[in-house]
Amino acid sequence: MNEKAISIGIVTFSVVVVALVALLFNISPPDLELSFNPKHFFPQFHAALNGSVFILLLTSLYCIKNGKPRAHQYANITALVLSAIFLASYVIYHTIAESTKFGGEGAIKIIYYVILISHIVLAALILPIILFTFWRAFQGKFEKHKKIARWTMPLWLYVSLTGVLVYLMLSPYY
Repeated sequence: MNEKAISIGIVTFSVVVVALVALLFNISPPDLELSFNPKHFFPQFHAALNGSVFILLLTSLYCIKNGKPRAHQYANITALVLSAIFLASYVIYHTIAESTKFGGEGAIKIIYYVILISHIVLAALILPIILFTFWRAFQGKFEKHKKIARWTMPLWLYVSLTGVLVYLMLSPYY
């Protein structure tokens, strides 16, 4: 495929996803009568997905450092699939439920917001970086893949870990 077309597609997709998520926080969810409380299921599910992605990324890093490229590939593909499931589930959750407000006070509130804001900003920025990293590997351009992966891996690790931390800090308020 044309490199320019793929690049435009990745950037366009990333902008649409970020815009959609931003839009969700400016729209009130409909008043639905559900047979379950979404705040009892989705946040835990999202934390489990983020935690799994974090472990898969660490596994991927271990595998590539120890000469196991096939295991590295499988771990990364699985992390990408779980991240996609997270994103779809996150959009569904915020379509049907209000965001939970953090109830802490003092220093913990500042720490929470620093973690939350950095998580949100980096989650928006990491999406196209992840996609470009995968595209380089898919093309077999492993030198370019390695150059971008040096940025992708720590950022993706941070986003997945802080997703779990945000859940843990919010969990008393669900």
